Amino acid sequence: MQYTVFTKKHEELGAKMVEFAGFYMPVQYEGVVAEHLHVRKAVGVFDVSHMGEIWVKGARALEFVQWVSSNDASVLTDGKVQYCCFPNDQNGIVDDFLTYRIHEDEYLLVVNAANIDKDWAWVNKQNEEKGFGVTLTNASPVTSQLAVQGPLALKAMQKLTDTPIEDMEYYTFKYLTFAGVPNVLLSTTGYTGSGGCEIYFRNEDAFKIWDAVFEAGKEFDIKPIGLGARDTLRLEMGFCLYGHEINDTTSPLEGGLGWITKFTDTKNFINKENLLKQKAEGLTRKVVGFEMIDRGIPREGYDVEDAEGNSIGHVCSGTQGPSVQKAIGTAIVSKEYTKTGSEIYIKIRDRKLKAAVVKMPFYKGE
Repeated sequence: MQYTVFTKKHEELGAKMVEFAGFYMPVQYEGVVAEHLHVRKAVGVFDVSHMGEIWVKGARALEFVQWVSSNDASVLTDGKVQYCCFPNDQNGIVDDFLTYRIHEDEYLLVVNAANIDKDWAWVNKQNEEKGFGVTLTNASPVTSQLAVQGPLALKAMQKLTDTPIEDMEYYTFKYLTFAGVPNVLLSTTGYTGSGGCEIYFRNEDAFKIWDAVFEAGKEFDIKPIGLGARDTLRLEMGFCLYGHEINDTTSPLEGGLGWITKFTDTKNFINKENLLKQKAEGLTRKVVGFEMIDRGIPREGYDVEDAEGNSIGHVCSGTQGPSVQKAIGTAIVSKEYTKTGSEIYIKIRDRKLKAAVVKMPFYKGE
């Protein structure tokens, strides 16, 4: 079991702790629904120090990122962030991640906690086999991260820095002095759909920053939030979670990530030809969003059927959405059932319950 530097803080605050991606993490404090709704209306803090940080440096850093990433990093400028995935060579996905362009010869890749070792092995393999000669550094063990989310998050965090952050655009970042700590990286990527920021810092500065964040947020009713609400918040936005909507056997196109899979003439990347072929021939299945029509809550792994009872797929994620007040989910289904309005049936225990395919996100904002 691995621990973040904030484990004792969570325990002191009465969090329910569980194993997640090999880490001992808070799943909830006062309850998933209450925490979810609090982030939507105010400000909440997630400990996401379990996430991985991999640095790419060198003269061919951009070439390397272009090769391992599905997205086109050549459009990035300093201070910009991009959502991407690592395609594998079997039409699946190694992981989804964020690319931060620090400089033309320096990038930061932020990867999922469960995949740190796998991703680290993957990028090293590509660097060695293709001879890029870039310097790779796994900074995950020495880096902590807090995600401060909600409509009041940036207003609260502005109190801790002289650098303007309230007007930062989505998917950008700045280096700044934060709570008296220099060279803190603050970004605005978010995983909740309610605004906010992520703060990256060294482990040794963790408690100083934690205490400052909660002191600055007092007037805005800041609260710690667990991973349970993080999951319901991201699902309402239709954001992928690795191991659910996407995995080693789901292609970026099947996972609904065609928008971050760039088939430009100037960009070559892992498995490009096979993915181009898949696109040309047409998908046989795809991840979609759905809302329950009949009463029932869908869960990961439930079978999805057509009206005649034939299996057409399975549920990737499902919950009762606290903000939308509906039972919602994602499922990977046969292409015939991917159109908006398609009628599908979720097998919940011995019942077959009707649902309808809908466009995501489920949550459209207040």
